[in-house]
Amino acid sequence: MVRRLVERDQRLWLSRSWTTREPRPGESSKDYTFVDRETFEDRIRAGGFLEWASFLGHYYGTPLPEVPEGSDVVLEIDVQGAAQVRKAFPEAVVILVVAPTKADQEARLRARGDGEDHVRSRVELAELEEADGRRLADHVVVNDDLDQAVSDLASIVQSHRGQPPGAVRPDLGER
Repeated sequence: MVRRLVERDQRLWLSRSWTTREPRPGESSKDYTFVDRETFEDRIRAGGFLEWASFLGHYYGTPLPEVPEGSDVVLEIDVQGAAQVRKAFPEAVVILVVAPTKADQEARLRARGDGEDHVRSRVELAELEEADGRRLADHVVVNDDLDQAVSDLASIVQSHRGQPPGAVRPDLGER
């Protein structure tokens, strides 16, 4: 979804996250920067992350971005990371993307190659995180139809361009 959004809008720049987990089948270095725990922890100590979290036994984090001039940054992060970014940058626009159902989320996790233990843990954690995410988010997008979800994201991005920092357009909330 985010890849399609960034392809659609040339003013968007996607930050690539770091992780200590192993690549899933079909993932490449375009998806994440895969590093060992020691390298990640060295970067934490050096203050090299915009946000980072430990999630289901692995570290994930967004390095301090070097954003091309004239670009809007897109971060693909979890609720913990979004809370850290919001604290540092109150004007950040937070969009929570949710699956239409728990069964859909489980099927998507399995389709990307996650094991049953991870699927179960991820779905349980998502139930806990969703309430926090909804409180934190400026907008919620239900990813039940990929093309529609990308259009919804593009509309939200466009609605915030040229707005004063922190301005939210409530008419573009959850559909």
